[in-house]
Amino acid sequence: MELTILVDNHTRTGEYYLGEPGLSYYIEDEDTRLLWDTGYSGIFSDNARKLGIDLEGIDAIVLSHGHSDHTGGLPRYFKDYHNPGLKIIAHPGALAPKYDDAGENFGCPLSLEALSQRAEIIATKSPCRISPNITFLGEIGTYNDFEPRRPLGRTEAGADTIPDDSALVYTTHRGIYVITGCSHAGICNIVEAAKAVSGDNRVLGIVGGFHLFKADDRAEKTLAYFEANHIEALYPCHCTGFQARALFHSRFPVKFELGVGTVIRW
Repeated sequence: MELTILVDNHTRTGEYYLGEPGLSYYIEDEDTRLLWDTGYSGIFSDNARKLGIDLEGIDAIVLSHGHSDHTGGLPRYFKDYHNPGLKIIAHPGALAPKYDDAGENFGCPLSLEALSQRAEIIATKSPCRISPNITFLGEIGTYNDFEPRRPLGRTEAGADTIPDDSALVYTTHRGIYVITGCSHAGICNIVEAAKAVSGDNRVLGIVGGFHLFKADDRAEKTLAYFEANHIEALYPCHCTGFQARALFHSRFPVKFELGVGTVIRW
């Protein structure tokens, strides 16, 4: 499997791509090609072209959740590419309107109806195999008492605890890798879900947003969880704050700089 970061809050030093507070990864697994999120705007497309990546005939766009920093690039995809065989895979809640405290929509910029006219929609709360070795986890349960669900904004039904937040698990003969978006569900809860779905407790690495910002009690408990699970490699990015990254780096040395243009091969 090969993963290329197309959108992140950071760009790699000395490499001139576009960055923004969002996330988008291009992933290849054997013959399957997919986008994991589309960032906040359309820069995923600009960066892909500069990196020599053709997104025209990808198999799927998989959405980690419905916030605009992960879904905002969808209109740009349909503007730049003609792909009648495209699938969009997401938790059903990811495609519903979401509003911030001021009442502004900060969810997916295209309605379910509009998306359905452009792609096959696979909306599922259950795990869904999307390539030979990658599975979408669906709705994540709560496994740890230090990772409670915190509301962020509202949906038409009320306070949004973001049940649509999900992740991917990549399985290998050595163990599993976890690919996250924002980890609103809790990064340790996500890892536990990945273990349950894959049937494998050997967690080799995690890449994505951890939604941790300070070196606080929750970050310490998260780090203790990582250590107890003997995780070999951490790749925190997007919504992982400097203090939290520094804490993780103190016990899990960063192997290389993460940012737009980074390529990870597993």
